[in-house]
Amino acid sequence: MKQSLKQTLMSGLLASSLAFAGLVNAEEIKQTWQGKTLNANLEMADGKSYSDEFVLLLHGTLTHKGRSTYMALQQNLAEQGISSLSINLSLGLNDRDGEYDCAVPHTHKHTDALDEVGVWLDWLEQQGAQQVTLMGHSRGGNQIAWFATERDRDSIANVVLWAPATGAQQSHESYEASFGKPIAPILSQAQQQIRAGKGDELMQGIDFIYCQDAQVTAAAFVDYYDIKPQFDTPTLLKSAKKPILVIIGSDDDVVADLPSAIAALGDLAKVQTVTIDGADHFFLDFYNEDSATAVREFLNN
Repeated sequence: MKQSLKQTLMSGLLASSLAFAGLVNAEEIKQTWQGKTLNANLEMADGKSYSDEFVLLLHGTLTHKGRSTYMALQQNLAEQGISSLSINLSLGLNDRDGEYDCAVPHTHKHTDALDEVGVWLDWLEQQGAQQVTLMGHSRGGNQIAWFATERDRDSIANVVLWAPATGAQQSHESYEASFGKPIAPILSQAQQQIRAGKGDELMQGIDFIYCQDAQVTAAAFVDYYDIKPQFDTPTLLKSAKKPILVIIGSDDDVVADLPSAIAALGDLAKVQTVTIDGADHFFLDFYNEDSATAVREFLNN
């Protein structure tokens, strides 16, 4: 899985500039938070204002708002009359742009996203947004579901989870399958550093997410790999507070367990699913358009 993800990320870089050309109403928004500049891409649909339907979109693992998948979705949403704000997680960096370089030390945490989503939701509310749909892709889908479950607020009208991560992607079995080594000794070392008050110190030569031989703080490693029930998006669905749409790609081999995991939950009053036939994890081309159409139909319900 690790290799196919990296290959797809690289191909996404090549397509990003083409997608950007289609965002005719695009504007980069920046704000300062905790000493760092955060940035996001705003795409207003023609004739719409902040008080109309609005999507706050979060990207997947170590990627960014400028990937073709997300820029194409913003354009397709705009064609459906839906404005959107596609945010970049800082991942611990100032004014971050582009894919995260594995050579850069990792100080970021999975749970940092919850705070940054809140910062951008604050910004939308300040502009007058009253009916925001939170939407996230892959790991971002899990982070959005986690936020919506634990930090619900009145401005959140709906939630859309686009091929969200399940617990399998965060599992110790997945780590061993990706890197060919058990995670337990590394996790134990990181936990010991935290207990010793050295959680912010870098561990060297650590395999992390899909970066090999990386520099990672002990606190970051534990946050990503110490198993929590919230890592499993289907588990979060059981505590849904707002209407949720889960968009599934029929050919998605990254979260291949997602359909069966959701089916095992039985009927959940606030949760709908839609499967896009032929789509893989990244919903390219017509599958991206189908995703925007699915969002439009969900919001019309």
